Amino acid sequence: MNDLPRPFVSVVIPVFNNASRLRKCLEALEAQTYSKDRYEVIVVDNASDEDVKKVVNQFVKAVFTREDYPSSYAARNKGISIAKGEVLAFTDSDCIPFPDWIEKGVENLLRSPKRGLVGGKIEVFFKHPDRPTAVELYESVSAFQQKAYVEKKRYAATANIFTSRNVLEDVGFFKPTLRSGGDGEWGRRVFFAGYEQVYADDTRVAHPARYSFSQLYRKHARVWGSRYEKEKDNPPTFGSLIRNIAHKPIRLNELFRIFSDRKLRGFRQKIKVVFVLLFLRCAHIWEMIRLQLLGGKPKIY
Repeated sequence: MNDLPRPFVSVVIPVFNNASRLRKCLEALEAQTYSKDRYEVIVVDNASDEDVKKVVNQFVKAVFTREDYPSSYAARNKGISIAKGEVLAFTDSDCIPFPDWIEKGVENLLRSPKRGLVGGKIEVFFKHPDRPTAVELYESVSAFQQKAYVEKKRYAATANIFTSRNVLEDVGFFKPTLRSGGDGEWGRRVFFAGYEQVYADDTRVAHPARYSFSQLYRKHARVWGSRYEKEKDNPPTFGSLIRNIAHKPIRLNELFRIFSDRKLRGFRQKIKVVFVLLFLRCAHIWEMIRLQLLGGKPKIY
């Protein structure tokens, strides 16, 4: 890296409330090994109720702006629009970047002129490491499978992405109307435009596992709601809805994956994860009924 020119980097962080977590994220970004005069941090408040600006103003590297349209992808686009950097890095307000995060992200991005996306490692951590909840255990084996996202699904989760301004100008920004799944939609545009995509195990952020069933439900309800919005112009028939519900039971390959996962210690932890998976299946069925039969509205956050 010392032999290469250091490009200016703009780190973009959308935030909706979550001011206490944002503070930890900004503290980590203030302590980066990358040259202090070669990066900026743009925090985009997505119409929070909390005083996010007060937190941002306490950090020298941070710039505050606001996007009122309720979408994290619209917020990221707002950040991109005012960014000064040749390199754009994305993370989330509840992430804690490792000290060399920017350094490693830039190194990996610059290794090839055709490299359009670097997806870094997202390490899930527990609120109380010695006594994780069932939901935290589920998250530890299911959330943020970044390597698989990049190598098999051709995108990276926006909790840890590096790209260049040239790529964004070529393929376009994120689709602002999406509530969820915008990282996949944008990542596949990058792939089909012919750019290289790589997973970088050394470009790391830490992300808290969701702790409770309510947190997990809100996250998945947002994903299901976004999927419903995409398909609502061609709604499923009652018969297809029933068939979809019938296909929701836990599959044998899912059980095999859980019981063979070495991250889970002992039979009890594995049974807890199976219970959470069953909860999500039931929650998904309820959301399908609520949206498609009862006329409910998709959840935004």
